[in-house]
Amino acid sequence: MIRHAFALALAAMIPAAVRAAEPAQVMLLGTYHLNNNNRDLINLRVENVLTAERQRELDRLVDGLARWKPTRVAVEWAASDQAGLDRRYADYLAGTLTVTANERDQVAFRLARRLGLTKVDAIDWNGDAPGPGSDYDFVDWARRNGQQARFDRFVADGQADMDRIATAMRGQTVAEWYRELNTPEKRLEFQRPYYTIAAMGTDAASPGAAWVGGWYARNLRIFNNLRAVAQSGERVFVLYGVGHAFFLDDFMRESGAMRPVDPRPYLPRR
Repeated sequence: MIRHAFALALAAMIPAAVRAAEPAQVMLLGTYHLNNNNRDLINLRVENVLTAERQRELDRLVDGLARWKPTRVAVEWAASDQAGLDRRYADYLAGTLTVTANERDQVAFRLARRLGLTKVDAIDWNGDAPGPGSDYDFVDWARRNGQQARFDRFVADGQADMDRIATAMRGQTVAEWYRELNTPEKRLEFQRPYYTIAAMGTDAASPGAAWVGGWYARNLRIFNNLRAVAQSGERVFVLYGVGHAFFLDDFMRESGAMRPVDPRPYLPRR
């Protein structure tokens, strides 16, 4: 009888324990860099999002995202400088911040304020890869090894694609930008150029593969920072450059550490 009662009590406890161990839900929204920071080999020229119409569209976008009721918002800001992000967000809440076109200010801060959150989490890592920088310099390798034309064609083709996207964006709403950008097909499209970079080199010296390996490692570091934030029971909204989205989504699924949530059902149609 005692053994039977113990078994019943244990069975009653298991559902609660299982619920407590459920992974956090994470909604990852890949984004263009809305402030045109022009830090990459290939860059997209986004039109001014500070106009009155684009601001109304951003409000509608955030209204949709808020329906998911995130408990945290995480952004592409160095985790080692959480204090700096805290100051910036505090100034935003106080109305003393000079708000920029950066997607962090326009989407993440706006959403966190709408939700009544007192903090936005910094999860980025962008330190130096180990070893000398020349081991990763595929641009210089291409120049010194008769591959300049190949490299130039890669950049020109990529920039032409970005220019076509920029032209199309002028006739779309902000919500339409994000809806199109966060399809699995579009995330894969932004992932594929890394394989072209990885092929720049030889068996003896492969700076392209080394650079992509460093990029992979950077995304693992970001993922680890996200894991520290995304505790069981949390609903974490993550806003990150679209170039990271394929990796981060893959890491969530493969590790089982988090449950990815598709953002598209929460985005306005227009």
